Amino acid sequence: MKSFYSKKSVTPIMIVLVAILLVVAGCSSNQNSTTATDNKAVPKSITMSWPRDIGTMNPHTYNPSQLFAQSMMYEPLVSYQSNGKLTPALAKSWDISKDGKVYTFHLRPNVKFSDGTPFNADIVKKNFDAVLKHKDTHSWLGIVGVIDQTEVVDDHTFRLTLTEPYYPVLQDLSVVRPFRFLGAAGFPDNGDTAEGIKEPVGTGPWLLSEYKQDEYAVFKQNPNYWGTLPDVQQVTIKIIPDAETRVAAFEKGDLDLIYGEGVISLDAFNQLRENQEYTTQLSEPVGTRSLLLNSSNPKLADIRVRTALNQGFNKKDMVEGITSGLEEPADSILSKNYPYTNIDLKPVTYNVASSQALLDEAGWKLPAGGTVREKNGEPLEFELIYDKTDPIQKAMAETIQAEWGALGAKVNLSGLELTVQIKRLKANDFDLYFWYNYGAPYDPHSFINVVASPGFGISETLSAVPNKKELDQQIRATLSSTDETKRQELYRSILTTLQEQSAIVPISYIKKTAVYHKNIAQFVFPANRDENPFSGITLNAQ
Repeated sequence: MKSFYSKKSVTPIMIVLVAILLVVAGCSSNQNSTTATDNKAVPKSITMSWPRDIGTMNPHTYNPSQLFAQSMMYEPLVSYQSNGKLTPALAKSWDISKDGKVYTFHLRPNVKFSDGTPFNADIVKKNFDAVLKHKDTHSWLGIVGVIDQTEVVDDHTFRLTLTEPYYPVLQDLSVVRPFRFLGAAGFPDNGDTAEGIKEPVGTGPWLLSEYKQDEYAVFKQNPNYWGTLPDVQQVTIKIIPDAETRVAAFEKGDLDLIYGEGVISLDAFNQLRENQEYTTQLSEPVGTRSLLLNSSNPKLADIRVRTALNQGFNKKDMVEGITSGLEEPADSILSKNYPYTNIDLKPVTYNVASSQALLDEAGWKLPAGGTVREKNGEPLEFELIYDKTDPIQKAMAETIQAEWGALGAKVNLSGLELTVQIKRLKANDFDLYFWYNYGAPYDPHSFINVVASPGFGISETLSAVPNKKELDQQIRATLSSTDETKRQELYRSILTTLQEQSAIVPISYIKKTAVYHKNIAQFVFPANRDENPFSGITLNAQ
């Protein structure tokens, strides 16, 4: 496939020929043509919208490339499935040494990239080395910090050697980026993919066949695909930034599917759900909406204050009222559909009387005729920062402000741009902050990693928790453990401690939404939060 990102020279003769062809094409009927906005000539095709351009389709880099699109073309060694099950993908099997430091991957034979070139251990090493050349960029992923050596054993055997045991190696290799595989034709001459790629060449079920930046992208089936091809033969992605325009296009029939997190408003989803012409689905929880109570703030360093605030608002009514039941109240920081998290933790229940008693016990008293509690002449006052573009965060912030205000805690709301929010989180410059965990396949290991690792804002939030050092030691022991039973016990202890400390207050479980027309017979949400949904779609006969 020709590069979508390189410029070609054009001769005067070519210009004349193109002009003649355009004249002929303009004089002929186009009734039978297939374009990016007309899939009727392809019997098994669907059109979906997305709010942003698909990006450069570089498998080793992040924004602006979109995860779902990258996952259509680029595959991992290991695939993450429901309930945390890890299954073979480009690696048909693997061996792990007893000390947990050597992973040997046996690659699937007869796999080709979309351009027909072979997938083998050499190209696996080339991709790994390109990623590891920029360790700082990818340090958020735990495996990056422990890889010591990459080795080609033979044509279909690849070996990773670690500096120390790290149990989530396979989970980290199943994520959409950066450890997926670009064909040799896609590499720049100097081999540094951080500078860009020549063309998107992968082993996945689809290849990019047509693309116009900020307008559309068309993916067609990869004729060299090694596995069973999906039912969908062509996928057209229309770039529609505005959510209301997206819904109008769907109702008009220009879109077959609306899918994702926050791609349309909850009101719009409910309206579409009531229309019998469409089918709607909600996924299992893909993440938790939590509120960070920054214990490094002296007022919040007292567990009695944190607990009082945690149980001092009606979570159930707030979540159901604001999300119309599309999110469910969260009793724990991580939902039970991740590995190691299916444990019973004691939920913190709504109890105003107990909240008031705890604040009194902590020395925060209401002055005569006052509405804000004080201690040593200082008011019980906090700033809650939220994403000003997120209507759910705003509504929840206003509800919490009112309910905590009734307890005698003053909450000032600050709506900020997301980039400013993140900057303040990492700088530990906040009192109260909405936060989300990463979802599958990142959790629970990525979650506990940021609890113990400074620089992400979560470890700093917990800095005044009295047993923080012990908690960090348990986390390090968990990530390096090769004993499954011990690992489960450690997770139980870690998650119990976090539940009891009330520095991370779970609010609701977030779910993906899907709305589609009747031409889609079956829709299955991917287990991996970032994977595309197209392999799980079956179409009705047309």
